Amino acid sequence: ESVDIVSKVKEVTGGEGVKCVIDGIGKSTLDISLDSLARRGIFVSFGNASGAVPAFPVLRLIGKSAYVTRPKLLDYTVTRDELVWRANEIFGWLDSGKLHVSVDTTFPLDQAAEGHKYLEAGKSKGKVLYKI
Repeated sequence: ESVDIVSKVKEVTGGEGVKCVIDGIGKSTLDISLDSLARRGIFVSFGNASGAVPAFPVLRLIGKSAYVTRPKLLDYTVTRDELVWRANEIFGWLDSGKLHVSVDTTFPLDQAAEGHKYLEAGKSKGKVLYKI
């Protein structure tokens, strides 16, 4: 069943839109992401699953005074010390229960093709792992 995501977002936010969109899909969801933003919202583009986000005029953001960022991991782990600090912070969240990782299913490595088909079919409801 297809859902009009922007309309649904507006419905559940009382017409406001969301303060932040974190988009790992890319090209095919750019318009949905930008149109779902609230005033002064931020669009975080970090993935290219459907292709790279094309360049767009910055004036497109003026209607909502929106922000855009395209972070990459290496800018947040520049030094070994920073990498260890950030990793320890995440593992601390896991240990304390502040962060939960949902594992949907695990495939043996020799069934990697089946795992990819599972992902491509949109069946996953969490992380899909491969056991080595």
